[in-house]
Amino acid sequence: MSGPRRDWSDTTPLLSPQHYRHRGGSASAFSDRASSSFSGRRASASLEMAAAAVPAVPTRSVLLGVDVATGSARAGRLFDEDGKLLGSASSPIQIWKDGDCIEDLLTKRVIGRGQESGGRSVAFPGHPLGSGLTPDAAKELGLRAGTPVGTSLIDAHAGGVGVMESVAVPDPEAQEYDKEAICHRLVLVYGTSTCHMAVSCSKLFIPGVWGPFWSAMVPEYWLTEGGQSATGALLDYIIENHVASPRLANCAASQNISVFELLNKILESMVQDLNSPFLAALTEDIHVLPDFHGNRSPIADPKAKGVVCGLTLDTSEKQLALLYLATVQGIAYGTRHIVEHCNTHGHRIDTLLACGGLSKNPLFLQEHADIVGCSIVLPRESESVLLGAAILGAVASKKYSSLSDAMKALNAAGQGSSCIGLMTMPRNILFVIHPAKDLKGKKYHDAKYRIFRELYEQQLSHRSVMAQALA
Repeated sequence: MSGPRRDWSDTTPLLSPQHYRHRGGSASAFSDRASSSFSGRRASASLEMAAAAVPAVPTRSVLLGVDVATGSARAGRLFDEDGKLLGSASSPIQIWKDGDCIEDLLTKRVIGRGQESGGRSVAFPGHPLGSGLTPDAAKELGLRAGTPVGTSLIDAHAGGVGVMESVAVPDPEAQEYDKEAICHRLVLVYGTSTCHMAVSCSKLFIPGVWGPFWSAMVPEYWLTEGGQSATGALLDYIIENHVASPRLANCAASQNISVFELLNKILESMVQDLNSPFLAALTEDIHVLPDFHGNRSPIADPKAKGVVCGLTLDTSEKQLALLYLATVQGIAYGTRHIVEHCNTHGHRIDTLLACGGLSKNPLFLQEHADIVGCSIVLPRESESVLLGAAILGAVASKKYSSLSDAMKALNAAGQGSSCIGLMTMPRNILFVIHPAKDLKGKKYHDAKYRIFRELYEQQLSHRSVMAQALA
């Protein structure tokens, strides 16, 4: 972290009115009754607030989720009792202090001494800790002393809490909660890298995949966590290191759209120009193994390298679009490999739930649905990590009897039924993305997936040949 380090007390209160951007209402409408959760590593903090007690005016609960990084509180989101976004805020507060590790500093300041990290017990996510906020922490946050402080989660796991129950079509005739239903879902938290999270009722040991972890995300379920070390970062790398990147960026800026939107448009036009049977077929001669930063899952090989097969001397924007599409497909084949591997070892994943930056790219989503062969459910609220953090606060404040109840009440799928075309997804509406039913497309992706798997096997063979040469 650059710049001088500051104590917590040197910062602006997180709930200061000037930080908020609202979809109606005002920051001053909220009182200081809240629940929050903090943890070390990168954690998600969660707060629940109620409107100020005014005679003859009924109060309502408002949930605040905050994503706390090592150096700052990156962002906050306000949600109503149905889990709908009300407003947002961000604050560059710094919480590092000389001589303290972040876990001890946070714990001592927030819930007092005697509750330091590295304790002798393990608490479920959202479990209230200590006696709540200390007077000092409450004053700095603009909240009340004693406000419940709940056990928090790693940011990706909070994203799982914020999206796992976002089922597209709830069964109105279901008489009781099906504990197994959640075990058919895989949460994808897209960012610089991607986390793949599934839960199970029984303990499943899967080679090359992290876990199982008991109650690490959803209480009383075993968590399995796979991942890809570079996804958003890989797409940025591929685009920004291409000679056509500056021209593409200027063109996108002139149209007031993102580079990804422009690349998607170029690909759509190429389908027409080249009379391609479908968009994915544009990359029949380009294949990408996306292990540019090693393979986290399911091979767990940190020495794995990325491969691009099919390069030419073409430096046009169209060639960059093809390389971009092949990279998106390579990432999706990696997810297919993880899903197949997990299902082979006991999981029964048949639905994907996606959140994070890349989930806003319809081409990226459609390629994943087609390649993995599963529908992708997108949440109503795009900030699933922060909603998950807010849900932890709701549980810590005893608003809900369990995290599962809170998830069922506050998770929700987006509106709509399908994505028609690549650029028709409105920014404020989310969909369920279904796999294409074209058998030719399935046959095509099966062939490319076979090549994808062979690229790694060839890499192992090459590695062995060179090791023998240097022996």
